[in-house]
Amino acid sequence: MKIKTRNAPPRAGAMLEALRGLGYSTAAALADIVDNSVSAGATEVRITFTWSGVKSRIAVLDDGRGMSDSELESAMTLGDKSPLDDRSSSDLGRFGMGLKTASFSQCRRLTVATIKDGATSCLRWDLDALAAKPDAGWLLFEGPSTGSEKFIAPLAGKINGTLVLWEILDRIVTNGYTADDFTDLIDRVEGHLAMIFHRLLQGPRARLRIMLNGRLVAPWDPFMMGHPAKTLHSPVERKMSDAGAIEIECHVLPHKDKLTPKQYENGAGPDGWTAQQGFYVYRNERLLVAGGWLGLGQGRAWNREQAHQLARIRLDIPNTADAAWKIDIRKSTARPPVSLRPWLTRLAEHTRANARKVFAFRGSVAPGAGGVPIEQAWRVEHPKSGVRYKIDEKHVAVSAVLDSAGALLPLVKAMLRVIEETVPVQRIWLDTVENKETPRTGFSGEPSEAIVEVLQALYTDMVGRKGLSSESAKKSLLTTEPFQNYPTLIASLGLNQA
Repeated sequence: MKIKTRNAPPRAGAMLEALRGLGYSTAAALADIVDNSVSAGATEVRITFTWSGVKSRIAVLDDGRGMSDSELESAMTLGDKSPLDDRSSSDLGRFGMGLKTASFSQCRRLTVATIKDGATSCLRWDLDALAAKPDAGWLLFEGPSTGSEKFIAPLAGKINGTLVLWEILDRIVTNGYTADDFTDLIDRVEGHLAMIFHRLLQGPRARLRIMLNGRLVAPWDPFMMGHPAKTLHSPVERKMSDAGAIEIECHVLPHKDKLTPKQYENGAGPDGWTAQQGFYVYRNERLLVAGGWLGLGQGRAWNREQAHQLARIRLDIPNTADAAWKIDIRKSTARPPVSLRPWLTRLAEHTRANARKVFAFRGSVAPGAGGVPIEQAWRVEHPKSGVRYKIDEKHVAVSAVLDSAGALLPLVKAMLRVIEETVPVQRIWLDTVENKETPRTGFSGEPSEAIVEVLQALYTDMVGRKGLSSESAKKSLLTTEPFQNYPTLIASLGLNQA
């Protein structure tokens, strides 16, 4: 039986207009263009935003190896390469669509000029021209648009390199769009590129320089490498999968109290502390996914929550794993294979638990000097009815009052019970979520005189009523919350007494 078939090619204009809706941001679209530059061996990429109202434009110039005329035509052709084709291990692409789809998402006219070994080629897609001739087919124009010749002039005189020019930025410069909006966009792009390519940009042997309107883009390190207050920086774990070797490294960042205001602001990243938690998935050191929990979780998928905002996990996959990890065309989502999910979940659970402790205890998760546990004023109980918070009567400040209460002891215990039963848990939770940080505790922001007044009262009771030596009293205070944070003030106790 003969099978009947039909040839049903897409209409060029309609197809290209449809591809504009893939959901790229300007920053993500430009990152895709930079990917092509890196794959072409570029060591420097210059991005230029030029404001001119509706005639504004964006150009990306690199010093890569450039393309021959046939290579350029292939690069400008949709679907010329299959994502199933073998490719270099250093290739940052997969679908062979990034140049076109990223560009069309932002502009209606895409011009690419390139030089390879001194030979120049230039091709252009023009959606307005295609719309004017809907039945003309896939018209790929040679050379820049009339009047745009000067915009590809920066390529002149080079031996190798490529320039990508976006004109008619209808998805960017819309009604009411101003020069200030354009400037804000440049800042967002800079932050995004600093994050996506930070491993290529950082260090004395950086493989890449990105210049944005003449300014060098500085890398943003999501893991605060080398910061002394980090509570977790795990060794790199490596696991083989069907698609190649996977590497993972877990980090818990310092609490806000351990950071300077500038460090805290920088550590938030482009999208803020809560949004930036989770896995950072890289391919060839290029960041694909910046945060999120990859659909992992016990029972139901984990969400980005305030309590886990300090947890960040570096995950490296080879470019042979794109299909297995379901990397999308925008390089913005990833889903780990079923075989790796238990391993990733176990490591993520450990990291999240550590991050939650640091967040809850304002960075005081670690034991005191010499590994001695910190004596805390509150303890957590887990009865069948749910979590309860109880005041620990063995705490130095609490036991001092109880031991000295005498006939008032029943009233003091009643007062402590009322405090326990009226802890404003829901209010604390709501304030934490709304303010995006834990409430101030542990004498945070208090002058040293106020702290010394409390310390002095406890020190006097310990030395006078309990008969402890000065050294023993100070040692006890150094392992008691929240006084462990003030060793200098504790050391000064008793020095000015007769």
